[in-house]
Amino acid sequence: MPDEEILDGPTVSAHSAPLDLRTPVLVGGGQINNRDGGREPVDLIADAAHRAAAEAGSARLLELVDSVRIVGLLSWKYRDPGALVGERIGAAPRHTAYTGSGGSTPQVLVNAASEDIAAGRCDVVLIGGAESWRTRMKLRAQGVRPDWTLQDESVPKASLAVDEVPMQSGTEMRAGLDRPAYIYPLFEQALRLSAGLSVAEHRDAIGALWSGFSKVAATNPHAWTQREYTADEIVTPSADNRWIVSPYTKLLNSNNMVEQGAALLLCSVEVATRLGIPRENWVFPQSGTESHDTYDIAERGALDRSPAIRIAGGRALELAGIGVDDVAHVDVYSCFPSAVQVAARELGLPLGDPGRPLTLTGGLTFAGGPWNNYSTHAIATLATRLRESPGSYGLVTANSGYLTKHAFGVYRTEPPAGGFRREDVQAAVDREPTVHAHPTYEGPATTESWAVLHDRSGNPERGFLAARTPDGGRTLASSTDAGALDRLLVAEEAGEPVVVGGDGGFDFA
Repeated sequence: MPDEEILDGPTVSAHSAPLDLRTPVLVGGGQINNRDGGREPVDLIADAAHRAAAEAGSARLLELVDSVRIVGLLSWKYRDPGALVGERIGAAPRHTAYTGSGGSTPQVLVNAASEDIAAGRCDVVLIGGAESWRTRMKLRAQGVRPDWTLQDESVPKASLAVDEVPMQSGTEMRAGLDRPAYIYPLFEQALRLSAGLSVAEHRDAIGALWSGFSKVAATNPHAWTQREYTADEIVTPSADNRWIVSPYTKLLNSNNMVEQGAALLLCSVEVATRLGIPRENWVFPQSGTESHDTYDIAERGALDRSPAIRIAGGRALELAGIGVDDVAHVDVYSCFPSAVQVAARELGLPLGDPGRPLTLTGGLTFAGGPWNNYSTHAIATLATRLRESPGSYGLVTANSGYLTKHAFGVYRTEPPAGGFRREDVQAAVDREPTVHAHPTYEGPATTESWAVLHDRSGNPERGFLAARTPDGGRTLASSTDAGALDRLLVAEEAGEPVVVGGDGGFDFA
C-alpha cells in the first residue's frame, strides 16, 4: 500500500487531504479490437474486464465485482448478459443491469455507479459493452446463425438501468426519417445555412474537421482504423467512399462494422486502498449530468442547436467547480460531424484547436462505432490520458438518438472537493422554446433544411426535407421526384416555397 494512503477510520489520507472511504474512483479501463472475428459479445466484455483489472493493478478486483451493468447490445440478445460476464470473470454479482439503446448510456451508467458507490449500495461496479457486428452481418449474409450463448426463459431478465430512447415520432415516420444516417444530415445542412457557408465551403470545413479526427485515430492503439485521411479523401465520393445521405459520404458516418469491447471498473476508495491499487491509477468522477432535447425533432427550437447540451454540459462543469477553459482533455460524441459541431457550439469549444482536439479516440468513424458502446471506449481512453497528466480535467459528452438524450462526465486524478455530484437538468431544458410539430400537415411551406439519400451506385434516391409552415411550425417530408432531388442537391439557400402532401411527400411550388 503506498505510504500516502493510510486507512484512518472513516477516511483515507490522500495527498494530505482526508478522503471519504465511500468516494467513487475509476481504477481501470480495458478495450478490445477483435479483428479475427467470431467471438460473442459477452466474451469480448469479459476480455475487456480482465484488461481493466490489469490496468488497475489488481486481479482480485474482478472477484469482488458486486454489480455488472451492460450497455445495450445489438449483435446478440441475452436475457442477462451481466450474469454471463460475471461467470466469465469469476465474480458473483448481487446485481446485474442492462440498458436500452442509446449512445449516452455508458456515461449514464458511470454517473449512476458513482452515486451508488458513494451511497454504499455497492462496492465494485463493472460497466461494459461490446459488439460483434461484423461477424453477425457476415454470417447473416450466408444465412447462418452463430453458435453463441442462449439464455432460456428460466433466466430472469436483468433490470433495465436506462430506458430506450424514443426514435419514431409520427412526424418522422411519415417522412421515412427512421434512422440517424437520415436525420443528422438535416442538422448538418442547418449548420451550413446558419454559418452562411456555401455548399463547397461547408464541404471543405467538415472534411477538415473529420481529417483531424482521423489524425487522432492514427495514433490510438485501440482505434479500428489507424490511418490519417485527408479532407479531400473524406468528402470526395469514390468506390470505397460512396455517398450515403448528402452532404455525408461513408467516411462522414459512424462505422459500426467492427468487433469491439470495452469495460470500466469503478470501486470505493476503501476497496481501492484495501486491494493496494496504486494511487496513481485512481481517476475520480467529479460530476455527471443528464438531459434530453425534444424526442420529436420537428419540435426542436432550431435544428442546429441543443439546449440540453448547453444546459447539462454547463451544469456538469459548474458542479465540478470549473469552466470549459479548465478542461484539458475532451471527447465529444462524434457519430456524425453535425453532432460534434452542435455540441462544440453549445459548450463553447473551438473546432480547430490543435492543442485540444475534440476527440481522444478518433471518433466513431475511425476509432469505431460499436453502436451504443462508443463512450465506454472514450471514458477508458480519457482515464489513461488523465493518469498521464495528473491534476488535469477531462470531459466526456455522450449522445443518444437524434441529438436527443445527453450525458456528461467530468473526471480528474484528484478527488472532488465536495464529493461526486450528479444532476438531471431536464426541468431547465423543458423551459426552452420549442416549435409546434405538424405530423399530418398538408399545404404550403418553405424549405428549412434538406438532405438526399443515395443508392449504392451513388444515384440520388430520396430527398428529405424539414419545412416551416405558415404558422411558424415545422413539418417533415420526403420526395423521390428526380427534379426535386436535383434541386436539393444544388440548393444553396433555404426559404424556397414547397407544397407538402397529405402522404408526407412534397413538390417545389
